[in-house]
Formats: sequence, C-alpha cells, structure tokens
Amino acid sequence: MAIDLDKLGIRKRSYSWEEGHARTVTFVVTEDCQLRCKYCYVHGKNSINKMDIDVAKRTVEYLIEERELFNDKSIIFDFIGGEPFMEIDLIDEISDYIKKRLFEEDHPWFDSYRFSFSTNGILYDDPRVQKYIQKNRTHISIGITIDGTKEKHDLQRVYTDGRGSYDDVVRNIPLWQKQFPNSGTKVTVAHSDIHLITESVKHLWNMGIKEVNINCVFEDVWEKGDDKRLEDQLVELADYIIDNDLYKDHFCSFYMDFIGKPMDLSNNTNWCGSGKKMLAVDCKGNFYPCNRFLPFTMSGKSVRSVGNCYDGVDLNKLRPFFALDRLSQSPDECVTCDVASGCALCVGLNYDESDTETIYQRATYICDMHKARCRANKYYWEKLLKKKGEIKGT
Repeated sequence: MAIDLDKLGIRKRSYSWEEGHARTVTFVVTEDCQLRCKYCYVHGKNSINKMDIDVAKRTVEYLIEERELFNDKSIIFDFIGGEPFMEIDLIDEISDYIKKRLFEEDHPWFDSYRFSFSTNGILYDDPRVQKYIQKNRTHISIGITIDGTKEKHDLQRVYTDGRGSYDDVVRNIPLWQKQFPNSGTKVTVAHSDIHLITESVKHLWNMGIKEVNINCVFEDVWEKGDDKRLEDQLVELADYIIDNDLYKDHFCSFYMDFIGKPMDLSNNTNWCGSGKKMLAVDCKGNFYPCNRFLPFTMSGKSVRSVGNCYDGVDLNKLRPFFALDRLSQSPDECVTCDVASGCALCVGLNYDESDTETIYQRATYICDMHKARCRANKYYWEKLLKKKGEIKGT
C-alpha cells in the first residue's frame, strides 16, 4: 500500500538544495586530515597534495566556457579533502573567484549556486571558518559528521595517535545547530559498532540533531551474524521511535517507505550521478567522474581520470558513465531480488573491486545487511501503520 507521510504526520527526509537537479563539482582542496577514521575509504591521506589556486581558477574558467556541456540550471561547488576546513583560506579565495566570474559573465549559476561542505567539525569554530560562513551565509550548506555516542564515535573517528575526536567535535555542535538549525548528520556503521546503533541515534536526537542519515559501509568488512545484529538494533530502535511518537518530528534513514520492494525497471537510473551529474577535480587539476575515483581512494585499481582542467573533459572516457544504470551493473540476483529497492551501490567501489577495468560489476558486500534493514523496515512500518489505524492488528 502507498504510504501518505503527510497524512500520517510523519517527518520526511530533508532534501539538499536542488538535489538530483544541480551539477556537483567537487574540489579536493587537500588530501590531509586530522583524523584517521577506521572505516574511511580514503587510503592515502597525506600533507603533501594541496590544490593550487591556479588549478581552481582554471577549473572555474573551463566550467564557464563549456556551457553546452555544463548546461545545468544550478550548481553545487563541493569542497572536500581530507578535511576541507584545513584549507579554509584557499577555499575562501576560490569562492570569491567563483562569485566574481559568474557575475562578470552574467552566468545563470550566479543566481543558483551553493558551496557545500562535509566536515569532521574540529575546526568549525576557527575564526577564519566562521568569517567564511558569515560571508557566504545565504549560499552555503555544512554537514558535521558525528557518529553517535562517545563510545561509538571514538571507536572509529580517531586522531593519528588513536585518540578519539568526540569531545573536539561535540563542543562545536551547538554553534553549528544555531547557524544551520535544520541540518542533519551522517552516521556510518561498521562491523565493530553495530551494537551501538540504537543508543547512538537516541543520543544524536537528544543533542537536538533531529535528522540522522545513517548507512553501512560498502566495503568487505561484514562477518557472519552481523545482519542479525543489525536487525535486532533496528527493531529495538523502531519500538523506541513508535512508542514515543518520535516519527512526527525525528528522522532516521534506516526507515524509508520506498525500500524493500523489487527493482523498479521503469525508473532504471543509476544510484548516484557519477559521471553524469558529478565531476571531481584533484589537487593537480585532473578530472574524475566523482571523488571515489581519485588516486588516494583506490586500493586495487589504476587511476581512471576523464580529463583535466587544461585540456577539458575527454568524452570518450566519460561515455561509459552515461550508460550506467542499476540494471546494467547488477548481477541477476540483484535484478530479481524481492527487496532490491533502496539497496545502495557505489560506482567507484565497483570499479576498485572488479575483476577487470569495468565499472559495470557491482560489489554486493552489503547484501545481507540491506536485507536485514528491509526486515526491520517492514517491522517499523507495519507497527506504525497499525498504531495510526491504517491497517488492522492481528
């Protein structure tokens, strides 16, 4: 049955600005970070590779010049690392140049752009960061990653010497919430912290972060029995949410009304916009379909660049990404799976883990975890709809 979230008074996920419509161009301003998170897909963090302002400027000029290729009505300039705020002065200079050039060219993006950040939060209260935020307040979105309780966060998100970073992040949460009151956080689940999911989501909600986007890592880290442990945690959390009416104004992405159904082949789009709606540029000016194809994220494959800021995009190298959809990269077991909808994938990981140089071989390490999520999701919606009187109890 179709679920009318508005009628039932259920809080829906907040969609980011122009999500699914805007082009996202990612500037990898540094490959350095204060942390060495144990589940991070970046394998080669270093303090050497940092973006030069001339590379950034040349990238901006290319985007402006190639209006036929980059003809999107809106654009998101995404700044990442490593940790992007370690290079806030460079980001400020790049941002000023973007605004200046879009204005000078009377470019449609001048009225429709955003600067986007995902940060570990450690430098959030730095005066230079705060000055930048105030300067760009109406065109900026910032997400701070906090994994939940101190135990869960410090289990994974550690400094180079192994110390946990929870305290250094949490001290900046009130300021962030004041400046971006509707923002949510992103939580990652790995094998060693499954047992902390329920308490971590509760903890984040008690901190005032009402939107928790949470997912299992895509990589091959899962062990036998992890799916049952995940299901148990999510059923426990479902009971807590529904019994306390938290579904009205809180959100956790583990429970979505569209997941756990067969693959919808009438809407056979790729899971993400890699290569189609995304472009990433590294410190040297090389272009990639998305940031998951950068050299310092690859563990088993050679670099797969699709051009550079000097010569432009090589459409022949980019062409395979335009043909990507869920059907073309999924094995038969995924296509025919009864709960295929909502099962995430990562094109970069697919490439890195494939037997050949293909991007069409889907990595399925999260299969059992997705099925566990679907079972808990089914439990959640059945219990909630019974409570709301939409279906009769048995």
